[in-house]
Amino acid sequence: MLLGAAPGVGKTCAMLKEGRRLKSEGKDVVIALLETHGRKATEREAKGLERVPLRRTRYRGMWLEEMDLFGVIERHPDVALVDELAHTNAPGSMHDKRWQDVEDLLDAGIDVITTINVQHIESLNDVVREITGSTQKETVPDKVLRSATQVELVDLPPEGLRERLSAGLVYKPDRVDAALSNYFRVGNLTALRELALLWLAGRVDEALKEYRDEHHINAKWETRERVIVALSGGPEGEQLLRRGARVARASGGGDLIAVHVTSEDGLAGSNPGLLVKQRALVEQLGGTYHQIVGEDIADALLDFARANNATQVIVGVSRRSAVSRWFGRPSATTGIISKSGDIDVHIVTHSFAAQGFRLKLPSHKTAVDPRHRLAGLAFACLSVLSVSLLLSVFSNPTAGQRDALILQLLVVVSAVIGGIVPAITAAILSGLALDFFYTAPVGTFHVMRASDVVTIILYVIVGVIVSSVVDRANTRAREAQRASAESEILANVAGAVLRSDDPLQAIVRRTREAFGFDCVRVIRDKRILMSDGEPIVSPNVSDKDDNLHDTITLDGSVHAPSLELYGRAIEASDQRMLMAILSQIQAVIEHNDLERKAKEVGPLAAAEKVRTGLLNAVSHDLRRPLASATAAISGLQRIGDRMSEQDRHELLAVAANGLSQLTKLVTDLLDVSRLREGALPLSLVATDVGETVISVFDEQGIEPWSVDIDIAPELPLVVADPPLLRRALANVLINAMRFTPDGRRVRISASTFNGLVEIRVADQGPGVPDDRKNDIFLPFHRLGDTDNKTGLGLGMALSKGFVESMGGTITPEDTPGGGLTIVIALRAADPALHSSQPIPKSQQPDPNEILAQDTLNVSGAVSDVILPLPGNGNSDERGLDRFINYGIMRGGPADDAASDNTTTDNTESANEIDNNVDQSANNESAAQHDNETVAEPSDSAIAADTPNDDRTHDPKEGTDR
Repeated sequence: MLLGAAPGVGKTCAMLKEGRRLKSEGKDVVIALLETHGRKATEREAKGLERVPLRRTRYRGMWLEEMDLFGVIERHPDVALVDELAHTNAPGSMHDKRWQDVEDLLDAGIDVITTINVQHIESLNDVVREITGSTQKETVPDKVLRSATQVELVDLPPEGLRERLSAGLVYKPDRVDAALSNYFRVGNLTALRELALLWLAGRVDEALKEYRDEHHINAKWETRERVIVALSGGPEGEQLLRRGARVARASGGGDLIAVHVTSEDGLAGSNPGLLVKQRALVEQLGGTYHQIVGEDIADALLDFARANNATQVIVGVSRRSAVSRWFGRPSATTGIISKSGDIDVHIVTHSFAAQGFRLKLPSHKTAVDPRHRLAGLAFACLSVLSVSLLLSVFSNPTAGQRDALILQLLVVVSAVIGGIVPAITAAILSGLALDFFYTAPVGTFHVMRASDVVTIILYVIVGVIVSSVVDRANTRAREAQRASAESEILANVAGAVLRSDDPLQAIVRRTREAFGFDCVRVIRDKRILMSDGEPIVSPNVSDKDDNLHDTITLDGSVHAPSLELYGRAIEASDQRMLMAILSQIQAVIEHNDLERKAKEVGPLAAAEKVRTGLLNAVSHDLRRPLASATAAISGLQRIGDRMSEQDRHELLAVAANGLSQLTKLVTDLLDVSRLREGALPLSLVATDVGETVISVFDEQGIEPWSVDIDIAPELPLVVADPPLLRRALANVLINAMRFTPDGRRVRISASTFNGLVEIRVADQGPGVPDDRKNDIFLPFHRLGDTDNKTGLGLGMALSKGFVESMGGTITPEDTPGGGLTIVIALRAADPALHSSQPIPKSQQPDPNEILAQDTLNVSGAVSDVILPLPGNGNSDERGLDRFINYGIMRGGPADDAASDNTTTDNTESANEIDNNVDQSANNESAAQHDNETVAEPSDSAIAADTPNDDRTHDPKEGTDR
């Protein structure tokens, strides 16, 4: 089976080449079915190979050709070449799917070489749909694919495949643009390629495991370093995990696997809280955690290591004391070393290793509660005395052995009821009873023979041993029940965390319910983070804290969370479980803290970046047109009456041009603020893309012959606001023309895809690196513009805001052959609507889904900087209004009132005009210098200023004509 990530990578040619190779070796090879799709290279590769005639079927007036299954079986070659395994057969065929035909060929003893794309694998169908947005109806079951004797990947990088597609080697030229803009996007191809590699890697790993199992190979095969860290549940686990992670990284990216072995009886011999922490650490280090069951730790661990082809095992130094190691059974570490065989074992010392002999008294803790212990003591005393009296009355001295066994039975029953203490009491009383009733002299506690003394002592010892065994079994049974209950509680808590929108509240509620508390509170830094239930305060207590039974704190740290538990006293056996739950609570709190900090820091960082960019822009881009306009108007005020008509018109033109630039910059800033506040006027109608493009050409003075246009007449209308769409397209188009070299032309095309209409504006310029493509749409950001003297760098940012406010998307892509392509995707309008007809509210985009508000988060920065504007050297909150009142903001004549109010010095000469103009130029130069000092330099770029609809624009120069 030849596997490919996408159509066109060369699977069919590879199949034909393999067929030719086999034929040259003497094999009988035929082409059972070949799909050439009109590709000449495929036809050339098929020359020299025999083809079995296809079977023709007539369906709905059309002739369809399919593989002649019976013809191939009758021909019975050694090898049959069958293209496109996932194909659906024509109606009337023996099987619905081509892979079913292949199974028949295999059953007939014919080897098959076939091809398939990764999107046709059944188990990957959902993943492919999420990547590409399209559902593949033709799939092949995984069991069929896994039955292949050999699988080969035919690989081709995404860029190479797109080049083949652009050259017409995959599809016909009329389908290339649609394919490049839809299924064959670079992101799609990269994801599909990774998917194919991962599926094939998993198939190879399965084959290796099957081979090792079939041949009973237990020896390690170092195909990859796999480091196993043995966790005992002790405090040294974190140190071992970090050492294991370093070993795995040092070996070139090996696998880190953490393993904890529990006993078969289900009893927990470790700290669950520590295991929860260590499991979280394993995940942070990029490893996996496994918990296995085994009676012998060393055997269970090494069996797991060999099954997973592990190469190294890391264990810690035993925490047992020297006395325990000397008199007890060998430690798990010793067993692992002696049984490891060819697996390398690393012994890591730690601060918790045994520090010599420490005498430790046995714990008095037992699984029996005090009431059962008292009942056991009462039963032991009463039963032994009463039964002894009855036996002495109805028995004879020769029945001593029988009576001794009856008394021994009472010892066992006492152990079952009350534990070891009542059992020992019953054993001692039974020994005294034997001495009193059955040992000569009878009726006294005096023993005449030494053998009787030994017998009585042995009887008591046997009774104590039997009672201890019974008590131990009873205790372990109760512990197993508790362990099962603890596991169920932890599972319920974990499930509540996964299913709940508020994990912390879910944990607290489950804890209160599981342990039966009246109230559970999570406290950190003397603040209640979460509480469930209410403490029941007794009327006899004055302080509510008197009802607090216990507080459990993790790690004893002041800043660590703690649990306040009300309602009942905490048993010692509950401490371990509550510590484990508290560890989960701490993990949830830390996760919530990180999320909250990310939400707080993100907008602040973005606002600070925007504020810096805006300040840089204001210091240069706003001050420069103001300086030129101020100089021109000052000249008119002072000596305008002595100037010629032509000179006055020239100065008015300078002022009008400067103020026109200022109007454009302020308009852009206001649009940014409106987008941020969601106050941008929006009127969505069914819009014709072709008419919009022509309107942009007219408004910007662009000759249609200078741009390649490929827009189909039958293209659906789009949901858009025509003025906003024109401005967005104008920004993108001017930007593309600015970076297109002389002799080449920008290309505008439009196509439909999955209910969307995509407008693609492609240039053939230097392009933008992948890691900087998203910077194109940042406000106040230039990537090395050809004209950095005009504009705020808001053009592309505003285009993104405009498009997203209309419910669309705008994304950058590489142009095949070099350059940048901007793709604007808008929703297709209802076919029943005609051009300029309003869009019904039910079909309009949800304002909550508009992303432009996050992209252009600058309203605060705009309001802080734009007001007040500088005027005449001091702050004036009406700064811009003074220039608007002149009436030349739109290129009109100056207000006569303004001329009347000016004082003209008749003694000034024309040279003073030159001085004012020179002074303005010096101010402009200083402004530029200030901007260059403050602003960060950028390397290359695509950022276009928003064009003014009321003027013409030179796309090449980026300045107003």
